[in-house]
Amino acid sequence: MIKPENKNQLLTNLKKARGSIEKVIEMVENEKYCLEVAQQLNASLGLLRSANSLMLKNHLQTCGAKKMASPNKKTRDEFVNELVRVFDVSSRK
Repeated sequence: MIKPENKNQLLTNLKKARGSIEKVIEMVENEKYCLEVAQQLNASLGLLRSANSLMLKNHLQTCGAKKMASPNKKTRDEFVNELVRVFDVSSRK
């Protein structure tokens, strides 16, 4: 479940990233200067990283809070393992 306040910001970031990526495609098609393309790519990546962070935060606030409050040890342990996997993936470059 995505909290309404997070959903609006998430959609805003994703739509901006989509626009930014479309701009990068246009720049490449028009053979724009490499560093200008790289700067636009960095802007896209920043928006996507921000969206990802917000999504992870939302997950912790909703699903994570529910799972960690569970009386079932297996449910809590599975959530901890899930977090470790996500952290490992998100910290790769």
